[in-house]
Amino acid sequence: MTISTPFAWDSTASQVLAGVDLTGRRAVVTGGASGIGVETARALAAAGAEVTLAVRDTAAGGRTAGDITATTGNQRLFVAPLDLADQASVRAFAEAWDGPLHILVNNAGVMARPLGRSPEGWELQFATNHLGHFALTTGLLPALRAAHGARVVSVSSSAHLFSAVVFDDIHFERREYDPWLAYGQSKTANVLFAVEADRRWAGDGILVNALHPGSIRTNLQRYVDPAELQRMREQTGDAAPHFKSVEQGAATSVLLAASPLLDGAGGKSGVGGKYFEDCAEAGPHQPGTRTGVAAHALDPEAAERLWDLSVQEIRR
Repeated sequence: MTISTPFAWDSTASQVLAGVDLTGRRAVVTGGASGIGVETARALAAAGAEVTLAVRDTAAGGRTAGDITATTGNQRLFVAPLDLADQASVRAFAEAWDGPLHILVNNAGVMARPLGRSPEGWELQFATNHLGHFALTTGLLPALRAAHGARVVSVSSSAHLFSAVVFDDIHFERREYDPWLAYGQSKTANVLFAVEADRRWAGDGILVNALHPGSIRTNLQRYVDPAELQRMREQTGDAAPHFKSVEQGAATSVLLAASPLLDGAGGKSGVGGKYFEDCAEAGPHQPGTRTGVAAHALDPEAAERLWDLSVQEIRR
């Protein structure tokens, strides 16, 4: 049965968490100093959670933490350095974490950037959007288990429709680089991660889901020419998108992070391994649209294959 909620396209993060008490819960939001990451962190903090902003720019993180404290009254805002494209930075963050972690929002990312490579030689969008978050989440697994009911949120995109994970050449070592195909396969990887992580960890009380936040104007688009972005939208049936505010864009993230609507009832486990958009589980993708989830993103065999490959990559 497809999961629905009382919330919709125009719901805001604060509306989704109205009446939810997160006192005593600890949360990490990657990329929490910009875009929807800020409003995700703000809504969690307003509900009483302790929130750590995991960011590359700690000065910007400090300013954001101060702003969130000023608007919510929550003093338990922290900032920690994290560069997802640098595996040493990811390991340092995970090793420094102490105690349980109830909520991990894998929010940070880069979009359609020119070809770049990590120190390991990985294509930079895949390195940042997937492998960085994969290493972070698996590194924090003991803390998630210790929470006895953790949530992991994988922020994907409708761009997952652009490409499956091309296992024969993930890092564009032989095929011609296309920034949108690279972005698309990294966003597919975000969904496949949720599928496999939920399969592996549901027994530990860890729910993992993925989402598309919607079209929002943020600095995520900093590498993209507006004309090129419009061309891509026209090709995929979204020539005149309805843009969400950042508060609306964060709504589905906080729904998956903390809403009791995803909890299990009657002895059943909660909702996991799903792809959401507009605060509801997405249906199958319909050609000619930018909505729904592609079959390639929910393929359990691809999810397991990606997991095994990712383990090999981060351990070598």
